[in-house]
Amino acid sequence: MTVNRRNLLKGAASAAVAASAGFPLSSAAAAVRDGRPAYRRLAEAGLLDERIETIAAQYDECRLCPHECGVDRNGRDTGLCGASARVRVFSHTPHFGEEIPLVGRRGSGTIFFSHCNLRCVFCQNWPIAHAGRGRLISDRELADMMIDLQRRGCHNINLVTPTHVLPNIVRAVGLAMRRGLRLPLVYNTSGYERVEMIRLLDGIVDIYLPDLKFMDGAQSERFAMERAGDYPAMAQASILEMHRQVGNLVTDDRGIALRGLMIRHLVMPNRVAGTREFVAWVAENLPRDTYLNIMPQWRVEHRAFEYEDIARGLYVSEFLEAMDWAREAGLTHFDERALAAEEVYRRRLAS
Repeated sequence: MTVNRRNLLKGAASAAVAASAGFPLSSAAAAVRDGRPAYRRLAEAGLLDERIETIAAQYDECRLCPHECGVDRNGRDTGLCGASARVRVFSHTPHFGEEIPLVGRRGSGTIFFSHCNLRCVFCQNWPIAHAGRGRLISDRELADMMIDLQRRGCHNINLVTPTHVLPNIVRAVGLAMRRGLRLPLVYNTSGYERVEMIRLLDGIVDIYLPDLKFMDGAQSERFAMERAGDYPAMAQASILEMHRQVGNLVTDDRGIALRGLMIRHLVMPNRVAGTREFVAWVAENLPRDTYLNIMPQWRVEHRAFEYEDIARGLYVSEFLEAMDWAREAGLTHFDERALAAEEVYRRRLAS
């Protein structure tokens, strides 16, 4: 199923209910003007604690993600993600491999959460996402990590694979804010989200960094997991909501991201990701200058070698056709590293 703005009209009623309940629609202009992260303005409006409680209640009968397992995670049950009510973290560190507007000179303050609500056969972080490597910590310790990353000069708090541990994250943000946290939050997600949960993040998250991995449900079932045939629809609906909240990417005078939507799409061999359909969907449903990272860094990782059509490296021609398709669709705002890779590959073909 392809999700577009017409398909989301039914969701407008839910958004109106959220707004009437006191969930403020975010303002990119206000964020740039006062320089404060969204969650601080929500707290000043007296709404952050209520939102934290609403999100934390999801652990009673977990429906955080599209699997909607319904398990009692407070009772130590685990759903398909493998996580309980206590958060497990693999690492927290300044990271310089993210998009340049996130990295700047001092790095993106990444917190890698263990487990994931997808099981992509090509996962490059499978020891963390699949095997769940990491250590269990309290929400207060998670807040300590956020403060430590700020102390080390990072430009943001980058929450990597956050979907299944949202209650822990928002509680930690509340604790860290009271200790002076002032960095924007980056919601770095696979894209497999329930739009209802994304709506609850309005006024908390400043920068959304979703993947849009597949445009065909049969491919997501094959390469992610059998129960993820609805991945394209879920990801598309969530991305539209993310853009409604934060708009296009806004940076400061140093080029550091303050707020906005940044979309990732990994180009895969034999066109299995549906890249041509992806750029067409973006062009139809979002501004043509939406920030896109069309990524050439495909690697045969984890179990990808078991699938003949992805058990090889990406051809240069496959990446270049992806960039050509994006321009033909009228898209204009591309990640700098993707552009640099494109230039190198075109020179290589010309030599």
